[in-house]
Amino acid sequence: MRLFIAALLLAATTAAHAQLSPDTEAKVAAAAEKILYDTGVPSASVGIALDGKIVYTHAFGMATLQPPVKAEATISYPIGSISKQFTATAALILQQEGKLSLDDKVSQYFPELTRSNDVTLRNLMTMTSGYEDFAPQDYIIPAWRKPIDPLNNIHEWAEKPLDFEPSTDWQYSNTNYVLLGLIVQKVSGEPLYQFIRERVLTPLNLQGVFNTYSERQKLQVTGYVSYAMAPVRVLPLEGTGWYFGDGDLAMPASTLLTWDLGIINHSLLTPESYKQFETSFILKSGRDSHYGLGIFIRRTNGRLVFEHGGEVGGYVSENVVYPDDRAAVVVLTNEVASDAASEIAAAIAPLILPANPTPAASGPSDVVAAFAPKLKGIMTGLQTKQIDRTLFTADCNDYFGSDALSDFASTLGPLGTVTNVTPQRNALRGGMTFGLYKVTFSGGESVAVTVYLEPDGKIEQLLVVGKA
Repeated sequence: MRLFIAALLLAATTAAHAQLSPDTEAKVAAAAEKILYDTGVPSASVGIALDGKIVYTHAFGMATLQPPVKAEATISYPIGSISKQFTATAALILQQEGKLSLDDKVSQYFPELTRSNDVTLRNLMTMTSGYEDFAPQDYIIPAWRKPIDPLNNIHEWAEKPLDFEPSTDWQYSNTNYVLLGLIVQKVSGEPLYQFIRERVLTPLNLQGVFNTYSERQKLQVTGYVSYAMAPVRVLPLEGTGWYFGDGDLAMPASTLLTWDLGIINHSLLTPESYKQFETSFILKSGRDSHYGLGIFIRRTNGRLVFEHGGEVGGYVSENVVYPDDRAAVVVLTNEVASDAASEIAAAIAPLILPANPTPAASGPSDVVAAFAPKLKGIMTGLQTKQIDRTLFTADCNDYFGSDALSDFASTLGPLGTVTNVTPQRNALRGGMTFGLYKVTFSGGESVAVTVYLEPDGKIEQLLVVGKA
C-alpha cells in the first residue's frame, strides 16, 4: 500500500499573492512525501502563510484509495478540535454585544449541571472547569457510532463529579466546548452552526466550510484507520451530534490559513476580545496553563506560538500560527491516531523560520511506569492474536475485533521478541492516565504505543501509533 501511495504523491498546487522559493518548495514536498511514506497515511493537504500572505498550498497522496482519487489542495478536510476556536470566537462576539460575559456562571444557562454556580464560561473555554472529557480516546468507541443529541451528551457528562476544583488545574475536555456551543445557541437564538456561518465565516470570507457530520455527504476525502501500522482500512465517521462546537467543521487548508491570518491581523473581533483569545489562563496556584480560548499558547526561543491539533474519526489536523512572524502552517490528513500532521508541520517550521529547540518531554508518572511490565506481556500476546480481555474496558475490547487482532499480529509478529518497554510521557485526561511508551523488539525496531488507563487499572485504549 505504501508503494502505491508513494507512486501517486501528486496533486495540484494553489498559491495566492506570492510563492515559496523553488528550493523551499522542494524541501517542503520532500518532507511531506517522506513522512507520508514512513507513516502510511494516505494523504496530506499542506498550507503555508508568510509575511501575512498565503504562499503555498499543496496536497499529497490519495484522498481515497478505492477507487483511487488523488488529493487536491481545494478539498475540504475535517479539522476536528481546531473548530473550538470558531466556537470561542462566537462567544466573544456575543460578549462584545453585551449578550453574555465569559465570567458568567454556567448556572445562568444550565443550572442543573454539576457545580454550575462555580464554573464560568471562561473555565469552559480554557479547559479549567473540571468537567470530564467525553472523548479522550483516539479510536471510535461503540457509543459514538449512533447519533446523539448534544444536550443529552452534556447531561450525561457534565452531571458527573468534577475531576478537580474549577480554576485549580487544566485538563483537555471536549465536554467544555459542547456545553459552550449549547450556550452560544441559547443566547443567540439561532442554531450554532448558522450563527457561526453568519457572524464568523461570512465576514472573513471563509470558503469551502461545512459541518463534517450534518453535511457529511460533502466530504470528498475518505477517513482511514491503521491497526498497528498495517495497511489502512476505511473508518466511518462518528454519529451526528457527538461533536458540536468542539470538532465539527471541515474546510480546505487555504481557508484555515485565511482564518489564521484573521487572527494575526485581528480582522474580526475587537482588540480586547483578541487579547482575551490570546491570553493563557493562570491557575489559582499561579501556574500558567498555556491555553487561551481554544488555542495552546507558548513561547519557544522567544517566539510566540499559537497551536492546536484536531482529530475525529479518520482524520487528524494540525494548525500552527506564529503571530509575531505573521506566519502559519496548516496540515490536514486522513488517518486517525497518526502523528503525520504534526510531524509535517514540525518539519516545515525550520524551513520557513529559524529552528526552535524541542521542549523536553515530561517524565512518566508512577502509574505509567508501573504499567510498563504489563504492557510488555500484552504486546507479546498481540503478536499471536492473544489477548486477555479481562484487562480491557468494553470500549477497548470492541476496538480489538478480528480485523484489529489480525493486523496487530501481521505487523508486530515479524519484529521478534519484545525486549523492552520504556515510558516516554504521561498526562491526565478524561479522568484517566495517559501514557506514551517506546516498545523495542529483538529485531531492532521500536514502535510507539499510547495507552489510557482507568482509575481501576482497566485499559481504555492501547494503540500502536507509529515507529519510535
